[in-house]
Amino acid sequence: MKNSEIQKIIDAAISARSNAYAPYSRFSVGAAVLCSDGTVYTGCNIENASYPCGICAERVAFAKAISDGRRDFAAVAVTGSSAEKCTPCGICRQFMYEFSPDMHVVCCDKEGNYSEHTLYELLPHGFGGRSMK
Repeated sequence: MKNSEIQKIIDAAISARSNAYAPYSRFSVGAAVLCSDGTVYTGCNIENASYPCGICAERVAFAKAISDGRRDFAAVAVTGSSAEKCTPCGICRQFMYEFSPDMHVVCCDKEGNYSEHTLYELLPHGFGGRSMK
């Protein structure tokens, strides 16, 4: 990936993080999904008093893109509100794998420092995805 693309989605994820609704965990997360044509979709985590009802930032961003008919995902950036780099949870990894097992994943801390991975590195031998088609 180009550095400009990486910075674009990191900035979008950091911006989206400011919209998070996280009164229970106090851990805000933002995500930005990059489509093959450069379009970016963002999401933030949304918690609920009935904890399992919440949704992660990554799935919010992907749901927005998918509901717009997109399936051409190149990368995702994820940032949390801590000094540690934020990685997608297991549910989000499997959710993303369904659509793009080869996608780049940019894991960021609250300042935007990042590491790059492939989704396959984060979820080797994930279930489904392209292998089910």
